[in-house]
Amino acid sequence: MNLTTEGWVPIVWDNGKPGIVSLREVFQLGGQIRDLAARPHERIALMRLLICIAQAALDGPADYDDWKDCQPHVAPASLEYLDRWQYAFELFGDGQRFLQISELEKAAKNAANMDGETNMVSKLDLALATGNNATLFDNGGGENRIFESAQLAASLLSFQCFSPGGRIGLALWHEEETAGKRSSDHAPCLAGSMLHAIIRGEDLESTIHLNMLTKSQVADLFGDLHWGRPLWEAFPESQADTNNISNATSTYLGRLVPLARAVRLDDDCRTMILANGLKYMPYPAWREPTATVVAGKSKGNSNRNVVRASLQKAPWRELHSLTVKTISQNTNGGPLALQNIKGDHPFDLWVGGLVADQGKLVDTLESVFHVPAAMLTEPSQRAYEAGVSHAERTEFRLRRAISVYHKELGDDLDRAEMLERRQRIQYSATFQFWTSVERCVSDLISVAENPAQLGLDAAWYKTGWGGAVWEAALAAFEAGCPHETARQIRAYALGRKVFFAPTIVRELKEEAEA
Repeated sequence: MNLTTEGWVPIVWDNGKPGIVSLREVFQLGGQIRDLAARPHERIALMRLLICIAQAALDGPADYDDWKDCQPHVAPASLEYLDRWQYAFELFGDGQRFLQISELEKAAKNAANMDGETNMVSKLDLALATGNNATLFDNGGGENRIFESAQLAASLLSFQCFSPGGRIGLALWHEEETAGKRSSDHAPCLAGSMLHAIIRGEDLESTIHLNMLTKSQVADLFGDLHWGRPLWEAFPESQADTNNISNATSTYLGRLVPLARAVRLDDDCRTMILANGLKYMPYPAWREPTATVVAGKSKGNSNRNVVRASLQKAPWRELHSLTVKTISQNTNGGPLALQNIKGDHPFDLWVGGLVADQGKLVDTLESVFHVPAAMLTEPSQRAYEAGVSHAERTEFRLRRAISVYHKELGDDLDRAEMLERRQRIQYSATFQFWTSVERCVSDLISVAENPAQLGLDAAWYKTGWGGAVWEAALAAFEAGCPHETARQIRAYALGRKVFFAPTIVRELKEEAEA
């Protein structure tokens, strides 16, 4: 199967119908394709591949002026490029393979090395229950599954970008054992469980264009000589090929489509050789183009970290960070392509990622935001952040109110030994609170678009957002605190007073920090 000519990329056409296209068709028909139709991690991996092809084909753009004028040239240049490099996009065969090491062999099985077992290709699909992957939405973990070539291509690409670190088998690359022995790090797109953000255009052609970086941006962010070449143009011949390995792991184009795992698919579409691949240093050694970096503290020391994909904190609560334009490698900011957004035009921002707990994948998440141009300015970002903080302070009040309610009923949740029970009870109410609040994020964006309406005293209660937060908190408290008997009514009344206590916020902050 050749990925340039055979269909494997899942898309949605302008008329809303689904389809499967080849890489050539992506660029030939990009103006007729509304969007990709892929799971979050697959979308990120596919966008990186398409951007890499387009930018390698153009060998640019050079700067912002060049970027503004280059969109009409992307398709013809990419088609010519794919014709030239077609042989590098074979999924099977004896020659160069796409994201695989053709010379890879199984390590010999003996008393000291038990890597003679067969790896199933189902490990490439990160949503399936294989190996240490949990059975989330898949109950066929013990079955001997066969995959279509198109499925394998998409899974292999996303696996190279997102495979989690941990124990892994050995293989021989040119008769030399693969690096790392039995241990592997997270693939570059999963490091730090990072949250990814991609600007979304009106069609796939414009989405690719909007997310391309210029050579001048790459030089400013990463330094000179870090533009690089795609992996398939400079594929490492062995583990001693330091020049090509450096290109693959330390340049912009080289890292877009990584080789984090050493893979060779068997022709039966059921089994493969799998071992550790190249080592990709995470932030702060390298900043992924779609990541967001924020300031933080660890053990009293200031530092910067990538924003994590989290099931406890929905992406909209980070929108003020996601919309900051990055100035350099070591400054706070969102996706690097935000520098392409100029003027007063709103835009769509897709946000998503894989949630991981060390080497275990937990779930995927994604959101799409229609972002007003004002959100790219500091006053709007500060107003939005203040609105999120207002909701978080209200959540603190809700948790304290629940504790007061239970204490009055003789169930003191504040005792140290009651921590697990307190968290479980409070979680039910706070989950309801944040679910309700999330439905009203458009009210917060409206405030951020015009921060002056808040006034000098930050009167959130006068805004639609403030009202929605207040109502959600009271509704969650009422649902979690029955008030039918006389004792319950008294406890309910005492708990409800917490919402109006003027000093509770300071006390709760101190409690949270402790």
